[in-house]
Amino acid sequence: MLRTGSVAALAALVGLAGCAPPPPDMGAMPPPAVTVSAPAERDVVDTSDFTGRTAAVESVKVRARVWGYLQKINFTEGVLVQKDDILFEIDPRPYEATLNQAKAAVEQATARLDRMDADYQRAANLIARRAISQEDFDRAVGDRKEALAAVGSARASRDTAQLNLDFTKVRAPVAGRVGRALVTVGNLIESGETGGTLLTTIVSVDPVYAYFDVDDLTSAQITRLARSSGAQPPVLLGLAGEEGHPHTGRIDFVDNQVDPGTGTLRVRGKFDNKDGSLTPGLFARVRVPLGHQHHALLVPDRAVDTDQGQKVIYVVNKDNVVEKRPVRLAGLHDGLREIADGVRPGERVVVDGIQRVRGGITVEPRQVEEKR
Repeated sequence: MLRTGSVAALAALVGLAGCAPPPPDMGAMPPPAVTVSAPAERDVVDTSDFTGRTAAVESVKVRARVWGYLQKINFTEGVLVQKDDILFEIDPRPYEATLNQAKAAVEQATARLDRMDADYQRAANLIARRAISQEDFDRAVGDRKEALAAVGSARASRDTAQLNLDFTKVRAPVAGRVGRALVTVGNLIESGETGGTLLTTIVSVDPVYAYFDVDDLTSAQITRLARSSGAQPPVLLGLAGEEGHPHTGRIDFVDNQVDPGTGTLRVRGKFDNKDGSLTPGLFARVRVPLGHQHHALLVPDRAVDTDQGQKVIYVVNKDNVVEKRPVRLAGLHDGLREIADGVRPGERVVVDGIQRVRGGITVEPRQVEEKR
């Protein structure tokens, strides 16, 4: 009886289940939405980017050539100075006294030379008449030569004294921007290239160099470009806070050997700096054109995907079906990647949403215009 009751209950449950309504139909999932754009077409030049540092064409450490106490400073720190501007003045009085002494020595030597000239002329007349001995004549000749040499020595001492007096006025050896004064009035200034007192520094401001290191392949391309064009290759430069590379210059120096430690070669660009915007010592972005202008198809770099080590892009055909295309890439130009092979002008390339697509699926494309 228990078994019969269980079977009846089970039959009742099955009947109830058979009467339940079917689940609602959810319908097919809509195709994924993606953003597409046609490849940009424009003329471009292949480039390589490097990090460099600006440097002054002329940089001078200003030191005095004579000893003495500093009397005057004639410049404002940080301003532009011209060549031969007087920057510092050292007490000239000791050197004026030395110059006066040297001038007096010249006059003394000149007077003696005049007397020796007269003695020589008399001796020459007398020796012609055999009125004096050869020994007396030779003595007159020797005295005249000694007096002549003494005049030359005195004049050299006078010129040296004049130079030392001139050196008490320390002049700007080059035109450029002067640094701060490293001494104050009243200090004893010592002369000398190594042990002398450093007074200030001057760096030229126009033009400006930019040094950067390139690999040997890029160096070879630069050399070939220079030989083919017969001119210095162009180079572009941009500073922090500047958009792009607004400064244009020329490569005027390539080092003569590769650094074995880094495998790079030092290269220098030269840039006009009329507005003074380039300051020596700044880090800079350097861009070197490596070829001639050519027509290119460009897509956003984010549109390029990698599939098993191969670069691919996704193209949407006229039926809104995705085609996966292997491509051959070239250079990067202002955020756009040049496609050397694998896409045609006017095709719709997926630029956003590539993570939601694969080859063969249908998508809902939304056309946008990328920057050109």
